[in-house]
Amino acid sequence: MLHAALLYDKQEDNSVICNLCAHRCRIKEGKRGICSVRENHEGELFTQVYGNLIAKNVDPIEKKPLFHFFPGTKAYSIATPGCNFRCEWCQNWQISQMPRLMDMPKSKLIMPEIIVEQALMTGCRSIAYTYTEPTIFFEYSLDIAKLAKEAGLMNVYVTNGFMTPEMLKMISPYLDAANIDIKAFRDETYRKLMGGSLKPVLESCRLMKDSGIWLEVTTLVVPDVNDDLDELRELAAFIVNELGSETPWHISRFFPQYKMTERKPTDERFLQKVSTIGDSSGLHYIYTGNVWRQDKTTCKVCGETLIIRNGYLIQVVGLDEEEKCKHCKTSIDGVGFGFPLI
Repeated sequence: MLHAALLYDKQEDNSVICNLCAHRCRIKEGKRGICSVRENHEGELFTQVYGNLIAKNVDPIEKKPLFHFFPGTKAYSIATPGCNFRCEWCQNWQISQMPRLMDMPKSKLIMPEIIVEQALMTGCRSIAYTYTEPTIFFEYSLDIAKLAKEAGLMNVYVTNGFMTPEMLKMISPYLDAANIDIKAFRDETYRKLMGGSLKPVLESCRLMKDSGIWLEVTTLVVPDVNDDLDELRELAAFIVNELGSETPWHISRFFPQYKMTERKPTDERFLQKVSTIGDSSGLHYIYTGNVWRQDKTTCKVCGETLIIRNGYLIQVVGLDEEEKCKHCKTSIDGVGFGFPLI
């Protein structure tokens, strides 16, 4: 299933330079890029995953995780095979690494208008491009996002952030929110364990924030990979200084996956240390993920509890009808708190 790709430059030797993600692969004729889903045919670049869904589900928006974007609503969540990273702990490696590990699955082409119809029929407030890396199915997500906007739906990326500014410029008018994984705060970690680099990820965070896209950040804390406390302090400082103290930081617990099945899960007590680092750095909203515990959103001024979360069950206890703290009348940061909660 070949579909004409966007964002590439033709070269004199019939190769192409793909400008979709920060790898900027030079792809020879008949070859694919690092993502293994974009292929050069006679000097033209094509994507092999347009409409080739590998996953679709109706999820709570909190599962993305997005806690400050239309909380309590549902997101129609889709993915195609492939990724431009090769993280050794990937929880969805069976589908993200599929194009590298085996043949591309053959499936019925599902057109963008069908996705939008299904999202509306299932009562979703948004469409989330998630599970794998939405950058590698950009053309498909862009066409869906345009139709979704016309239908009154929101669009959400759950991404590693390793895209180019050119791509972000094209998707930004249609993208309402994103959760970016900042997987470490050391470039050598990105190069060794993910097959990427840190700088483009941080630049994507800045560009999304500047474009008015609601942004939340996730960091999966992996023992002996990115759990140095000084490194985590630097990461928290970046969020505060570059993205704003109102940016939610989701600190997630690692469980053994893919090539790291021998490694122990993250100690829950260590996550609390990281949470303290975020708090002392000036972040207003810090959440722990992959642990079953009650999470609260508190007022950034008076500390009163505004929202209580038990898993994906949400109870609003401290917000008035104007989305302000009942106690001190401070507005909560985020989008869509006035939407009826489930």
